[in-house]
Amino acid sequence: MLAAVVVAVLAVLYAGHTQPGTVDRWFVDPTSDSVGQPWRRVALALDFFGEPVGSVALVAALMAGCLLLRRPRAAALFAAGAVASVATTTLLKQVVGRTIHGPGNLSYPSGHTAFATALAVALALLAAGLLRLGRTAGLALVLGVALAGGATMGWAQVALGAHYPTDVLGGWCTALTVVPATGWLVDRTAGRMSGTGLPVRR
Repeated sequence: MLAAVVVAVLAVLYAGHTQPGTVDRWFVDPTSDSVGQPWRRVALALDFFGEPVGSVALVAALMAGCLLLRRPRAAALFAAGAVASVATTTLLKQVVGRTIHGPGNLSYPSGHTAFATALAVALALLAAGLLRLGRTAGLALVLGVALAGGATMGWAQVALGAHYPTDVLGGWCTALTVVPATGWLVDRTAGRMSGTGLPVRR
């Protein structure tokens, strides 16, 4: 709920903006050049995994790993969570209309950050299940991994000048809002499948 509020508040604050806000200037100098080598190569590598070819390959690899572990629900969450998060950020970009580097470059919220965060949440949930962690430990793991995943991709996006820091925060919170709801839908669907006699495991 808090994540959804953050997404909404930032959307209202930066709707239609074409320049970095006050909060953005706390973290980056909008007049400075992009990050230099070798960190630029690192940022570009991370960015690749948020692009269509890289993201599809990454999700496919994670799903394959889940199926090898006989965790079809986790595999479904990797795919559905990523798709739902990116679709939501794409829709929000059209509604909010914030741009960076000129017209047409919609920036809020960051789809790359939402994608990375969605995968991080799904991965943490898988790990929590495999390790049989309790509710508190599991939640701590999910939040920690989500923060690490979102921060890593978010850094790359800001370093490459593709997004403002507040875009990254919006993308992170979008995934934290969307993925739990998607997970609930996946569980509901899996529950119906198990009711038909099909073997379904987490």
